[in-house]
Amino acid sequence: MPLKLSFSNISAVASAIRKSYGQVVSVVENFTDPQYYPPENSSVEDVLRYFFFMVAIDHRTSRFRPFEGYVRGKFHHGADLLYRLGMLKYEEDPSFFSPERMANLSTREVVEWLRTPGGDAIWDPDVRTELLRDAGIKLIKYFGGSVLNFIKASGSYIRHPTSRCLGILFKVFKAYSDPVEKKMFLFIKFTLRRSLLAVKDIQNLEVPVDNHLTRIALRLKLVELDEEMSSKIVSRAEVSDREDVELRMAVRRAYSHLSRLSGVRQDYLDDYLWILGRKICTRENPACERSGFCPLSSVCASCGNASKIVEHNYVNTYYY
Repeated sequence: MPLKLSFSNISAVASAIRKSYGQVVSVVENFTDPQYYPPENSSVEDVLRYFFFMVAIDHRTSRFRPFEGYVRGKFHHGADLLYRLGMLKYEEDPSFFSPERMANLSTREVVEWLRTPGGDAIWDPDVRTELLRDAGIKLIKYFGGSVLNFIKASGSYIRHPTSRCLGILFKVFKAYSDPVEKKMFLFIKFTLRRSLLAVKDIQNLEVPVDNHLTRIALRLKLVELDEEMSSKIVSRAEVSDREDVELRMAVRRAYSHLSRLSGVRQDYLDDYLWILGRKICTRENPACERSGFCPLSSVCASCGNASKIVEHNYVNTYYY
């Protein structure tokens, strides 16, 4: 049985977000920062390929030590470093992100490419290599090697009852096979903002649910956990594949209601929540426990004791 949602908490949080809508809008990105994303005057296909392949490997970057370091005098951490290294490759040679190159990529090349300035390779380079190779091979086989062809094949629909759509076509690729579709919705967010995609059913947009968004939803108690799941989260015991999907699907539904009640579009809401999760509602030592400011403290059921609920423990995944 699906986990239930707490509509009273969702409503309270929606009200708080409506009141701080200016803060939401202020963090909305256009994804044109040349440190991380291709310039606006780049070829459409080149930009689409960059996002398609980078998002394919945009999941947890570290397990045993942080994936971080200084690149050309600026410190980057986690996903920021991942995309910084992606742009260094793009600047050097945009054709690196061609499906032909991706289809023949070796783990050694990935290790040499995705490493910290200190020399530590990104976690699970063999898995990321497999995901990139699979994506390259299938993009060539089914869509003539073109991400633009892939989008055209979807009819620019996220969901469609009678024909192919992004929700169906993305499942062709192993990297995008997550039942909760985190990477698909991240790709859609990037390409919407860059005006590379104009979906015909914007009402079917969802947030890309990762560990940050799940942690925030748990602390806000937007989802009602059963006793077993609650016990696992508090004790930091590992959850099963099924439990991970069940929980993140409930979180996605909760944010869908939150978006509707607050009037904030899902992809904008995601920007706000993701920054909240990285900067304020952090995994350890959240702002509310270090006398810091949190815009949702007045409606957070865990305020002042948030570190008791970290996030569900599910590490060995390429979904998010």
